[in-house]
Amino acid sequence: MSEFALLLEVLSQLKTGGRLRMKKTAIVVHGGAWAIPDALAEASVDGVKYAARAGHSVLTNGGSALDAVEKAVRCLEDDPVFDAGHGAVLNTDGEVELDSIIMDGKTLATGAISSVRNIANPVSLARAVMEKTDHVMLTDRGANMFAEHIGFPAVHDLVTETERKEWEHYKKYAVGVKELFNSQSGHDTVGAVALDSFGNVACATSTGGIRNKMVGRVGDSPVIGSGGYADNRSGAVSCTGHGESILKVTLARLILFHMEQGKSATLAADTSLEYMRERVQGGGGAIVVSSTGEWAARFTTPRMAWASINGDSLCYGLNPGEELMEPK
Repeated sequence: MSEFALLLEVLSQLKTGGRLRMKKTAIVVHGGAWAIPDALAEASVDGVKYAARAGHSVLTNGGSALDAVEKAVRCLEDDPVFDAGHGAVLNTDGEVELDSIIMDGKTLATGAISSVRNIANPVSLARAVMEKTDHVMLTDRGANMFAEHIGFPAVHDLVTETERKEWEHYKKYAVGVKELFNSQSGHDTVGAVALDSFGNVACATSTGGIRNKMVGRVGDSPVIGSGGYADNRSGAVSCTGHGESILKVTLARLILFHMEQGKSATLAADTSLEYMRERVQGGGGAIVVSSTGEWAARFTTPRMAWASINGDSLCYGLNPGEELMEPK
């Protein structure tokens, strides 16, 4: 339903004395699909539940899906448990390089940044690219120059002591990024998808990448159609996992393609993730929300922290097949 049509419905209900009925809202967040160790399990679940509630609060107060996913991802970027913003992993030179994307399903407007440094909330810088430039993506030095130009705050405390120690440990070994991703030493992406009361969807994805990545390496997260995609005609997706594999199959758009062919959100995600595993031997996960409010959180990695609010309960999980509930 368009915003104009919704306004007509509201006026009609008020004229006849009826109660105002808004379209239902939904939000789903993830904290990365990887081999999350037990030591981080509880904190990871707590983090995604907090982010889901923050995004849900935006929606219940009449905010847009775009505002909700930005808010949720900012919460995850601020949490050092996750590999985004504070707590991001380090590249081979011991530096933080951040990637992010945000997309509006109503207009297909998109903003993305890659290989940016000293930015605590890259998802908000990506939104600034979308709203304040004629471009979709800015990278590296150009992204930081843009941030400085618009007065976006720079920070210099993104690296945690834990990450510095992990990086020092693993740089001694000739271990590739894919092996690190599949171990309990890897971290991964965060993201959110939402449906607002006007029927609009949005997605946002943010990451520090994979530990020991080459300087300048960009994975799937900021790439439209791979790390995320949103279209009111189908739904919104945020992906997580081995970035090179996700890029090869354009995972986010592949999931929405299957939904456009009539598959449910769950089946579309499962079909696409299995294709990625069979075709390029890549593991990962995805969160999905359809334009009607149907949602899914699916993954082929050992674990993925996720949470969703759609109605009166908060659903969340960490292990395969797990779906727990508590009051929102």
